[in-house]
Amino acid sequence: MVREISAGGVVVRKGPEGWEIATIEPQKEPPAAVKTAKKRSQKVLLALPKGLVDPGEKPDQTAIREVREETGLIATPITKLTDVRYVYVRSWGDKQRVFKIVSFYLLKYQSGNIDEIDSAMRIEIKRALWIPLEDAALKLAYRGERDVIRRAQEYLQTHSEV
Repeated sequence: MVREISAGGVVVRKGPEGWEIATIEPQKEPPAAVKTAKKRSQKVLLALPKGLVDPGEKPDQTAIREVREETGLIATPITKLTDVRYVYVRSWGDKQRVFKIVSFYLLKYQSGNIDEIDSAMRIEIKRALWIPLEDAALKLAYRGERDVIRRAQEYLQTHSEV
């Protein structure tokens, strides 16, 4: 089985009504189970920014880079939240089963405008947007990412210095 190592970020900022996080709406077709749920509820498919760790790159650097590329935001790391592990079958090329590990980091927003991304990224990203942190567990499409959000909420509740 092929292995992939990725990293992603939960970018937080204080909004007028509490914490907000940066999310993306991917261009690609969602998995069948998510697609069926989407038809019923007409919800937008949202995810956290993430991507493959480049050779020589550390996972926290990847999270910062992927956030910048996929959302247009500059953010700094606060802490590692968790690793999400899962298996999927590639829908392209060799159709191999892939064991994937995604390291997620809590990042603090520094600068940039959400959704101001390079036009080449529009192949992957439909749009990037801020959503209330308290709504994120209901709006994110992937279970592993919803668990990441719960960890981010717990961290922010116990670390007022952020």
